[in-house]
Amino acid sequence: MKRIKVLIVDDSSLVRSILSSELKKDPEIEVIGTAMDPFQARDMIIINKPDVMTLDVEMPKMDGIEFLKRVMTNFPIPTIIISSLTLKGGELAMKAYENGAIDVVLKPSKNLANDLSTMIHDLTDKIKIASKINIQAKRLHNEVSIGHDYKEKAILSNSTDKVIAIGASTGGTEALSYLLKNLKVDLPGIVVVQHMPPFFTENFAKRLNNESKLHVKEAATDDIVTNGNVYIAPGGKQMRVYRSGGRYKIKCTVEAKVHNLAPSVSILFQSIAEFVGNNAIGIMLTGMGKDGAEEMALMRRNGAYNIGQDEQSCVVYGMPKAAKECGAIDKEVSLAQISHELYKRLETMGK
Repeated sequence: MKRIKVLIVDDSSLVRSILSSELKKDPEIEVIGTAMDPFQARDMIIINKPDVMTLDVEMPKMDGIEFLKRVMTNFPIPTIIISSLTLKGGELAMKAYENGAIDVVLKPSKNLANDLSTMIHDLTDKIKIASKINIQAKRLHNEVSIGHDYKEKAILSNSTDKVIAIGASTGGTEALSYLLKNLKVDLPGIVVVQHMPPFFTENFAKRLNNESKLHVKEAATDDIVTNGNVYIAPGGKQMRVYRSGGRYKIKCTVEAKVHNLAPSVSILFQSIAEFVGNNAIGIMLTGMGKDGAEEMALMRRNGAYNIGQDEQSCVVYGMPKAAKECGAIDKEVSLAQISHELYKRLETMGK
């Protein structure tokens, strides 16, 4: 079996040693080298051609983001960012996503023994996912410029009578950015689960808000879902939509993970199936695993119309594939066609 060639880039010799020794324990992974700076990393990339790179962007005396940008331009490699669970870590991670990073793994915080084990397990899984991604689809999403003028941003205050629910994971940050740039303000409220930790979702929402004509925010309990607004599930919490009188409202709670995820698409889609029914449109974007697939099928049985991103445009065709296989998808289209399909469906619903 061909092993996954991994390059570790970190200025800390201790971190390089730990990551290298732990990753080598997995028979599917081969650590082809470690680098303490971009100059060493560049030479190793050219000579050894790694399948996946891990990169700590929070390094002194160097710009990890600029290095990532150059790598993605000249030697595109699926890259996983090693980041701290802090406000600064979240900001740097978002810049890394913007410049082509595939995913983020969190550094251990307090309980070093347990957190380190969790981190290595998470990193190992994400390396295996990254080795199979469609890097060309990822690059395409990053390179496309829609060209909207975002100076005028309308925030429509009237409560929505329909809800658009979106689930996404690996590759979803750029897919969501691409999709929202193609949408106008005259839309029903949109609720989104993108798999991310705390701090990251707040920065992600701010980034999307700056890019889109829609008003985008990190969701909070008691938010009323209103037209022209997008609500991003907060990292570390589960988000639900429920009906209160004639309005749809949001509830965000700290509770058990589902599919080892918080937020989980399954939790959101379950609530959409229960409370929104045939007033819902579901969208499943790129991502690994099957989070939300069965609940999306329940949405469809309860009258929702569901759109899936196709394999060719997905960075990882996991969640859309799982949804399609369990009969949840009404129409599968490319990322570029989702906005058209969404508007076409809204017309039939009497937008």
